Amino acid sequence: MFKSLFTKYLFTFALIIVLSFSLLALMFSMIISNYSAAKEELMVTQTLTSVKNYVEEEYKSTISANFNQFVYLNLYDIRQMLEIVSGYSEDMVILICDTEGNVLLTDKLGDGSYIVSQIPSDYMSDILNGTQTEYVGTLDGLLTEKHEVRAEPIVSWSGEDLGAVLVGTSAGDIDQLLDVFVRMVIMACLWVLFAALIAVYIISNNIIRPLKNMSKAAKRAASGDFSVRVPVSGRDEIADLATAFNNMAASMENLESMRSSFLASVAHDLRTPMTTISGFIDGIIDGKIPPEKYDYYLTIIQTEVRRLSRLVASLLDLTRLEAGDRKFTFSEFDICEMARQILISFEQKIDSKHLDVEFDCEEDRILVNADHDAIYQIFYNICDNAVKFAREGGKYRISLIRKEKKVYVSVYNEGQGIAAEELSFVFDRFYKSDKSRGTDKTGVGLGLYIAKTIIASHKEEIWVKSAYGEYCEFVFTLSTVSPTKPGKNE
Repeated sequence: MFKSLFTKYLFTFALIIVLSFSLLALMFSMIISNYSAAKEELMVTQTLTSVKNYVEEEYKSTISANFNQFVYLNLYDIRQMLEIVSGYSEDMVILICDTEGNVLLTDKLGDGSYIVSQIPSDYMSDILNGTQTEYVGTLDGLLTEKHEVRAEPIVSWSGEDLGAVLVGTSAGDIDQLLDVFVRMVIMACLWVLFAALIAVYIISNNIIRPLKNMSKAAKRAASGDFSVRVPVSGRDEIADLATAFNNMAASMENLESMRSSFLASVAHDLRTPMTTISGFIDGIIDGKIPPEKYDYYLTIIQTEVRRLSRLVASLLDLTRLEAGDRKFTFSEFDICEMARQILISFEQKIDSKHLDVEFDCEEDRILVNADHDAIYQIFYNICDNAVKFAREGGKYRISLIRKEKKVYVSVYNEGQGIAAEELSFVFDRFYKSDKSRGTDKTGVGLGLYIAKTIIASHKEEIWVKSAYGEYCEFVFTLSTVSPTKPGKNE
């Protein structure tokens, strides 16, 4: 129904304003009506009581036996009294009539329409009988407009009905007041709607502009341009969204860069051994390599084939992990013993670089619950990297420390380390700190990503600490299990 954000906001604001003002008008109309009705009822009651009491008291002291004669004889005094009483309201009408309903006197001096007039006989009967004292209408045309009329009978000291007093108030007074109030509410509502229109335009424009910028940037990113960024202003949710978009674009740009680097690396890693294998096999077939050299060159071919096998295995392992096809088999094993075995397997490389080795396991056995082969894979890979990038004669340390229900496995080496600006990318796919391939000639930048994925699958943590040019330390955690206590007969 509403395609633009502006029309949605405008409709919402307008609906809220109209409903609010309508509710406000309804509430105030009820308050005004109730207040006016209560005020008029009190005023009419007081007027009726005052006129009735005055006429009855004056009639007691007269010598006239006829009520009509009494009114005519005391016309001036009674009318003066009516004028004083009716002065409380300009729209009030006071009528004094006899038992036949003939109007004898009214407070309206200049209006002779009430003289020689008669109120409806059935209403007059009801007044004298006390069955109906309230009436709404014009009294069969006696009044020029609809009034709310209340009446009280005038009774002599002996209980004889002499006539009645009628007090009427215009029913249009409240309606007129309410009409004025409703007009004011409508005008106020229109002005507020106008102000809301301006406010919605400003607010929606401040929201739509950055959204349009992000939409354009997203389209550029979809076409492959990940260098695009959107301006960030303010500290609201839109600014957070723009910041998140820029971070995403930066990550995608970095990922694209690493992907390109990975493709080049894989192409190089595939082409180099394939070229070497092809060249040596051709030499053997063509007879350019003498038979006594076969073992030497076949050993080189075997090394290159194993290198290709490791590359393919890493790629397959990555694919299985990301697809969720790799299943982990949890079991209890001694992580300290695994660390010793891995350290022994690097003995030759450690000796060749004259590394100062430290092995720190504060307990003989620390049992953990994890997938043995998966943990061996990442532990071996981290240790291999530590030896590979350690400087000649530097310190190389493996430590295992139990804290509560965790064991913290640390692999530390002194060497070039990792630059601070690259630490956040260490566990990304295809990331290689040695982009020149000067030290790492075999890696493709998947080992640490696979390690992080495996650790995350175990609901554990892995992180790196490094000071560039000084050291690098990788730490990961595993959940420990309490060792089974030996029985009494053991």
